[in-house]
Amino acid sequence: MGFFEKLKQGMNKTKSSFDEKISNVFKSFRKVDEDFLEELEEILIMSDIGVDTSVKIINNLRDRIKKEKIQDEKDVKKALREEMQKILDITDISLHLNTKPSVILVVGVNGVGKTTSIGKIANRLAKDGKKVVVAAADTFRAAAVEQLEIWANRAGADIVKREEGVDPASVVYDAIRITREKNADVLIVDTAGRLHNKKYLMDELNKIQKVINKEMPDSDKEVLLVIDGATGQNAISQVKAFKEEADITGLVITKLDGTAKGGVAIGIVSENKIPIKFIGVGEGIDDMEVFNSEDFVKAII
Repeated sequence: MGFFEKLKQGMNKTKSSFDEKISNVFKSFRKVDEDFLEELEEILIMSDIGVDTSVKIINNLRDRIKKEKIQDEKDVKKALREEMQKILDITDISLHLNTKPSVILVVGVNGVGKTTSIGKIANRLAKDGKKVVVAAADTFRAAAVEQLEIWANRAGADIVKREEGVDPASVVYDAIRITREKNADVLIVDTAGRLHNKKYLMDELNKIQKVINKEMPDSDKEVLLVIDGATGQNAISQVKAFKEEADITGLVITKLDGTAKGGVAIGIVSENKIPIKFIGVGEGIDDMEVFNSEDFVKAII
């Protein structure tokens, strides 16, 4: 099964909720007028896209409907997809890892799928011929290190780990040294799941970033925030909070399979102006793909 098919299948709940409601609007209205657009705006808001983003999309759609004299259901849906895609296509979504070594710092709250995402990204990089080292800087939970080691082994990456409770910044320091010794291409740093309202955890994240910036000043750096796609509107506030503590370069949206809240991805990008770089649909090591906005909007409408 190709990734687009997996995406379509995984996003089926979002699509069913979305598409069915839009089709019902067409059945209720004889023409595409202001009442129709208000109803459509309500659907977007209820689909976790968010109020501000939904209003923006409908305003743009309204202008196009007038200008292009759109009335047909198929054409309205096409225009709606295009307006959503414009929001998602804010910037280059590729990873910038041109130096040797480069570093990827992975952050997010507990339970969003950081560790599995690291394994999947490491696997993609290894398939591209990159030598990868993974730093187990979540030293709060022994299980976190064990889980990361399993994923690193599956991806063919080396892992740097220390005993539970060690200062995470010291693990990162050691990992940078080992990355250089092994002449590796990319260092991926796992971090403890932190709530954005826990100051000491955010201070620790800043300490890790300082070590990376001091020891790898000329290296390309990606800071990826992992978001659980099933959390809906709460995900938008998570991104805003992490933006204040770290220079987030991209988002990884996980767990979009089996949720009807997939529309939140559009709201996240619109409100935070940070690109989605990867999207996860499924548990397998290959079930993560570079984000494609066209495929995404086609999978939900």
